Amino acid sequence: MEEEQKKEDIRQPNQGPIITGSTSKEIENEFEEKEKESEEKVEASLFIAGRFLSLEELVMLTDLNPIMLKGILNKLEKKYSTAGGSTVLRLIKRNESWKMDVAEKYHYLINKLATGSVEFTKAEQETLAIIAYKQPVKQSVVIKIRGNKAYDHVKKFIDLGLVTSKQVGHTNELALSEEFYEYFNVHKKDSAVKEEGED
Repeated sequence: MEEEQKKEDIRQPNQGPIITGSTSKEIENEFEEKEKESEEKVEASLFIAGRFLSLEELVMLTDLNPIMLKGILNKLEKKYSTAGGSTVLRLIKRNESWKMDVAEKYHYLINKLATGSVEFTKAEQETLAIIAYKQPVKQSVVIKIRGNKAYDHVKKFIDLGLVTSKQVGHTNELALSEEFYEYFNVHKKDSAVKEEGED
């Protein structure tokens, strides 16, 4: 009798929810919608920021977990890769930070419209301009011109990879890095022509 009861129990499914084909499709659709919404959230954050954002900053802005966020960033990199060619936007990755930018052929528009980067204060822009104008330049000279606050500016530029620093005597020699030219959409030859004309 007990054995028959067991067989009966096996035949009788629990009264819990049953996942049918249509329920499965609903779950799948809901998952896809959430994924799309998360992707749009990341795109919007990068677009609005207009500067490089670290993974930590993107986690704070989007409330997404880092693993999911990395997956979305990889997907967006493919979506905006130059191989695609059909979009004017690009996703640039540098030192585990990401930034939304326009395709290179439209950089002239940025240069026309830009009045200065929102990433830098006026004081920081002036310090960077001194380095760009006088490079290679001793850090001590930059500090003499700009004051002690320039130490923080220089550290920020080095951290961002915009300026290189090498030890020369008791001070460091500062120069613009390759990334500076890429970051501000300027060509080395433009600045070289300017430098030759200055002497």
